[in-house]
Amino acid sequence: MDIKKFCFGSVMNTEAVVLDIKESNKNDMPYLKIGFQNELTYELKKKDIIYGLGENVRGINKKGWIYESFCSDEFEHTEDRKSIYAAHNFLILQGSEIFGVFIDCPGKVIFDLGYTKGDLMCIKVPENNFDLYIIQGNSLKEIAKNFRELVGKSYIAPKWAFGYQQSRWGYKNKEDILNVVEGFKKNDIPIDGVCLDIDYMERFKDFTIDKEKFGDFENFVKNLKSQGIRLIPIIDAGVKIEKGYDVYDEGVENGYFCVDKNNKPFVAAVWPGKVHFPDFLNEDVRAWFGEKYKYLIDKGIEGFWNDMNEPAIFYTEKSLKQVVDKAYESKDKNLDVHSFFELNDSFLSISNRMEDYKSFYHRVHGKIIRHDKVHNLYGYNMTRAAAEAFEKIAPNKRFLIFSRSSAIGMHRYGGIWTGDNKAWWSSLELNIKMMPNLNICGFIYSGADTGGFACDCTEDLLIRWNEFSMFTPLYRNHSANDTRNQEPYSFSPSTTSALRTIIENRYAYIPYIYSEYMKACMENECYFKPMTFEYEDDNLIEDQLLVGDSLMIAPVYKQNAFGRYVYLPEEMVFWNMVSYQNRSFQVLPKGHHYIEVELEATPIFIRKDKILVLGKHSSCVDYLDNKELDLIAFVDERACYNYYDDDGITKEYNNQDFQFKISIEKKDNDYEIDLYAIENCIVKKLNLTIIDTQGKEFKKELFI
Repeated sequence: MDIKKFCFGSVMNTEAVVLDIKESNKNDMPYLKIGFQNELTYELKKKDIIYGLGENVRGINKKGWIYESFCSDEFEHTEDRKSIYAAHNFLILQGSEIFGVFIDCPGKVIFDLGYTKGDLMCIKVPENNFDLYIIQGNSLKEIAKNFRELVGKSYIAPKWAFGYQQSRWGYKNKEDILNVVEGFKKNDIPIDGVCLDIDYMERFKDFTIDKEKFGDFENFVKNLKSQGIRLIPIIDAGVKIEKGYDVYDEGVENGYFCVDKNNKPFVAAVWPGKVHFPDFLNEDVRAWFGEKYKYLIDKGIEGFWNDMNEPAIFYTEKSLKQVVDKAYESKDKNLDVHSFFELNDSFLSISNRMEDYKSFYHRVHGKIIRHDKVHNLYGYNMTRAAAEAFEKIAPNKRFLIFSRSSAIGMHRYGGIWTGDNKAWWSSLELNIKMMPNLNICGFIYSGADTGGFACDCTEDLLIRWNEFSMFTPLYRNHSANDTRNQEPYSFSPSTTSALRTIIENRYAYIPYIYSEYMKACMENECYFKPMTFEYEDDNLIEDQLLVGDSLMIAPVYKQNAFGRYVYLPEEMVFWNMVSYQNRSFQVLPKGHHYIEVELEATPIFIRKDKILVLGKHSSCVDYLDNKELDLIAFVDERACYNYYDDDGITKEYNNQDFQFKISIEKKDNDYEIDLYAIENCIVKKLNLTIIDTQGKEFKKELFI
């Protein structure tokens, strides 16, 4: 592994890196030049590609824009944004040279990737304290793998978390949840989880339950789990200021909250009104806060989502006073265009102000550090607090945990969803193009709010979005309380039918999705990959993705489109899938194609000499019976597949081998099949379909 480390100034240990890399002399730095105030520059060529930066706006290729790595509560994911919820400071440049760059820094980093000057990449760290890692390798895949080894293995979710999840801000009581579950059951739509937003809490207080709306919570959780459905409650970063509330009282008594310049607990406002922020950079605070999850775990909860942990700030007492005073001063004035918009902007900018982030402090290893200098570590360490607590509460059990805010390093502790998007076609396109860059940065268990969180989703958008989300490890439909109902059964019968089929397809694909996910996590690979990661000599096609080792997908993401153009870098098997149970395959040659794709269809491409594994759907993951699997193999010379599965609950995955390994080799007019299975293999029968390059199909049953 070829990784070089260069140190600039004195940066705190973010604990993003798990390998001990010896510092190199800056005179030996390859590729980059060091400029004024340690700016790092690189001369860009016209066709250079820049991958990475994980969760961010625009396409797979980040060239041509300026990005500010500073976790931001930003729900407008439009092209003019410079940062959203995450700080993923890793990129790979592909051109005449191929190399990776990781900036290990807890504060703001500015990536000017050919924006100010089209032929210049410039990386700036305002605080001028950072560690630079340059990662080299012989290919894009090798560089990405080397980086992943540098920062450690990705979080592994329980298997049930690969089922469909329904969520909405606005499920206000048990009756609402039961109505949702009944809607799925009545319409025969599979489901594994219902997410609880802030409504389940007592006045928005963490680790509380509103006993009037969610009484007898423990039996409620138990009864739903008996149907294969888990409840997944939200936990927010801000702790309500309220005497008698144990989390608040303990935090104040033990000095567990971030403080202001007077060493008093810093006051901001979020959902419950005024709050304090736990100092998650302090390991004692993490241990204390993480132990609080046990209150809900003891009631049967097995999964959580952490929110508002950039941290988001609605207002502070100071910012609120400033805008109120300004409004009062303007009361009787004749406001012209300039003074009106100045007043208007003062209200719009009251939240998440840099001035407020500079107004509170952390205690880190005996030192007082201003928050803005370590801002990107906050959400990361909130999720770390939960994950470390789970290790103590149930050491051998996997819990679901995913977060809104994140930085590299958090990928070892949990997954992410990509924040508060909107029911726009452009949000679906962004979702598609964001997934590979998230994987490159180590976030494998990830997904977006399917259908969009804000705004009203149209039926065709929800169908097309589900056709993509059926491949994302985190598959969750989430919407805001002021939008139209977005459950699959809330639309016309034809749309409900289409969504039911898509979700059934997801469950049939879980053997493949889970196997490829586990291999990506354990082997430091990517589950989603840009096309160029396998076909480096071809151009980057941004709206076609590789999913695992065997598949390419080409989602439709334009309204009223019933087809699209695709480019095949080699011949592939095309399956215009409506239902996984109905199969019709066509071999398409290398090159450009226009394919017709009806609204209910999902275009699937099986790569040459690769194998797709399918099971059958069920009402939930717990009820999947994958003792019999279907294998679809496109064989030119030799196709191999290593199928991984485990109990999906414990952490014994490091001690197990693949369930079976199969190779299919073309021999004249026949095929030589070599099958190896472990003792007590879960799978007992394989229904094999082999497709040759002429499109002929050969079928065979294999018993294990």
